[in-house]
Parts: sequence; C-alpha cells; structure tokens
Amino acid sequence: MTALFALATSLLLGLADFGGGLLTRRTPALTVVVVSQAVAAAVLAVIVVATGAWSEAGGQLWYAVAAGVVGPLALLGFYKALALGPMGVVSPLGSLGVAVPVSAGLIVGERPGPLQFAGVAVAVTGVVMASGPQLRGAPVQRRAVLLTLLAAFGFGAVMSLIAEASTTVTGLFLALFVQRMTNIAVGGTALYVSVRRGGRALPEEGGIAMVRASLPALAFVGLADVASNGTYSAAAHHGPVTVAAVLASLYPVVTALAARGFLGERLRGVQAAGAGLALVGTVLLATG
Repeated sequence: MTALFALATSLLLGLADFGGGLLTRRTPALTVVVVSQAVAAAVLAVIVVATGAWSEAGGQLWYAVAAGVVGPLALLGFYKALALGPMGVVSPLGSLGVAVPVSAGLIVGERPGPLQFAGVAVAVTGVVMASGPQLRGAPVQRRAVLLTLLAAFGFGAVMSLIAEASTTVTGLFLALFVQRMTNIAVGGTALYVSVRRGGRALPEEGGIAMVRASLPALAFVGLADVASNGTYSAAAHHGPVTVAAVLASLYPVVTALAARGFLGERLRGVQAAGAGLALVGTVLLATG
C-alpha cells in the first residue's frame, strides 16, 4: 500500500505541475497559486463539514499551518530561481527536496534493506536525470542555486509536515483544509505586495475573462495538489517514510511524459535514461 499511495502522489503532483506550468504561461504564477488553492479549499470545506472533521481539531494542526506557510514560500523561491535560470539546472536541483523526508525517516530509526537503499539511489538519480539537467552552457548564478536549494528544502519539509498533521482520514481532511487556507493567506499577501510594486494579478490578454475560462484547469491543479498531499500522508503512515518519500518524488518523470504526450515535446536522451532509471528504482523499492 505504501508504494501504491506514493506512486499515486507522483502521478498527481506530476500532472498538477504540468497543468500549473501551462497556466502560468498566460496567467501570473501567484494568481494561479491563489485561485487554484481557493477552489481546493472550497471543496475541502464541504468535506470537512460533511464528515464532522472539526471534532478532530488539535495541536497537530500546527503542522498543517507550518506546511501552509512553507509551501507557497518554497514555490515562490522556485519560480524566482527558474526566472534566473537556467531551467536545465534549476529543475533537477528542485527534486532534491526528497532528502528531507528521507532524512527524517532515518533519524526516527527506519533502516531500509540493501535493495531498498539501492532503489533510493537509483530512483533519485533517475528523477534528477528525468528533469533534464543542463550539462553545459551558461554559468549558473549563485542566487539561483541558493533559491533552488531553499525551495527544495521547503518542498521536502511540506511532505514531512503534512504527514505529521493527522493520523485519521477525517483528521487529514481538516489538516488539508487548514493548510490550504494558510496557503491562500500567504499567497494572497504575496500577490497583494506584488501588485503594489507594479506586478500583474490578471493576464495581459483577456483579463478576468481569461481567469474565468481557466477555472476548470485551475480547479484540477488545486485538487490534484490536495489529493497528492493526502496520498503521501497515507503512504507515510502505511510504511517506511524513506520508501514513500522517494516514490513520491518521481513526479518530474510524470511531468516530462505529460509534456511529451500532450505537447509533443521530445524527451532528451538524458531524460529518457532518467525515466528508465526511475522505473528500475521503483521496482527495487517496491520489492526490497
């Protein structure tokens, strides 16, 4: 079950990143974050009320609040790093956030077997390669590297925090709702500051009409993101965090394959090899 839930996490995250990437080509990234999370929060609010999840409110929800603060900040740092570029270096470095939950699992005493250790190494290498690392070209700014590593740490921290925010299904619904409301508060504040500094909140072409037309896609991105947090929490509670975290980090492979399937983008040789290594690592982790 750990492998199943973790692989579902990768699928959902990969599709959410693909959809979010397409949306940010026309709509400001902060607007995509705020609107998609608002849709997800509205759906979660209905679920929380229907299941009576409020009864499970407790101190563990501070983990959800922390995840809600760290997540948007990590995303903003990642977007800034992508803007500084080159993307071929930034994107693979962003996948190193898996080190956070893996380290947390080792600290609490998890000890994967030899095959699983091999699977971790092979899968992480495959993820980095599948992200399409740039092996030559323009030099990388130190600021871009620093921002990317901070963002990666943030992404990994969110995985660990949300896994600690609940121990039951209804409690998970409440934790995800609290996380989304915090996301909206942090992202909304950042959007307000951006607009005050001359940034845009709406697309240059189409304005609010474009945002309305994009609502189905925005809803998909927000709900896929929520579902991925839920499936990762389930994976972390069903088995070793070290295994769950690595399998859940395969989402760059999904994003690359989605771009190949829907946009006709050709995979570079290093990406194809990375996808194959990620698959080998998945098999080792699942059978180790």
